[in-house]
Amino acid sequence: MNGNIEVTYKVVHKNDLNLSISLEELLKNEKIVKTIKSEFAKGYRNIDINIDSELSDKFKLETIKEHYSFTVLKDDFADIISLVEEDATSRKLLKKECFVELVDIKTVE
Repeated sequence: MNGNIEVTYKVVHKNDLNLSISLEELLKNEKIVKTIKSEFAKGYRNIDINIDSELSDKFKLETIKEHYSFTVLKDDFADIISLVEEDATSRKLLKKECFVELVDIKTVE
């Protein structure tokens, strides 16, 4: 196989935040509801927030990570994980309790 593959990865620490929260779960929190009422219904009394039964949207709360990229030959596809770890080690990115996570793999001519 001729050509190259561009591999993008990030370094993740064991204590990084990666939390998924549904809007329904968020609107059950009294502090959040009170803040919404004070921001959008200031001066009104007897206001309640109704939640649709189909409310299933989620959002993620996660630690922002920098993405790193490098290029390898297509022949090295089977060894991508070890090559990513080697690249992270050579850049001195891997520390205690850290690991790499693949973000994207794309073919480059």
